[in-house]
Amino acid sequence: MPHIQLTPAQRKERRAEAHHLHPVVMIGNDGLTPGVKSEIDAALNAHGLIKIRIFSDDRAERETMLQSLADEMNAAPIQHIGKLLVLWRPKLEKERPVDEDRKPGPRDFKVLKYSKRPGQRPEVKTLRVLGNQRLTAGGNVRRAKPKPRVSIKKRSQM
Repeated sequence: MPHIQLTPAQRKERRAEAHHLHPVVMIGNDGLTPGVKSEIDAALNAHGLIKIRIFSDDRAERETMLQSLADEMNAAPIQHIGKLLVLWRPKLEKERPVDEDRKPGPRDFKVLKYSKRPGQRPEVKTLRVLGNQRLTAGGNVRRAKPKPRVSIKKRSQM
């Protein structure tokens, strides 16, 4: 399979993202073994953008490794600097099951509090309201009133 083609601007973005990364796969004297290739594939699936360190002094050999890895893994070669190779492959989106019974999570509200003095800017606060809370007209967060609990014994008497 041919590797992914990127524009120079896209490659530049990936290089900037990879700058702070540490190598996740290291290739020793044995070269590209099937075990190394499976680890590189797993790392690309998990991270998308990886650095690979090669302990070989031959620059031409490292170049051929970069091209062969890009072709075999269907990845884009981003950078070859010294003994480091950078590869990128888009991560696959995980399918998440949709649960209709699930309630919405916390909500963020922006509340403006105006100053009593004229000419002052209003103060903007972001409040997080959880599922069991509500926002009052004054901008305060209150807990929802709990439902009155009735014991099983009292329910049977009713």
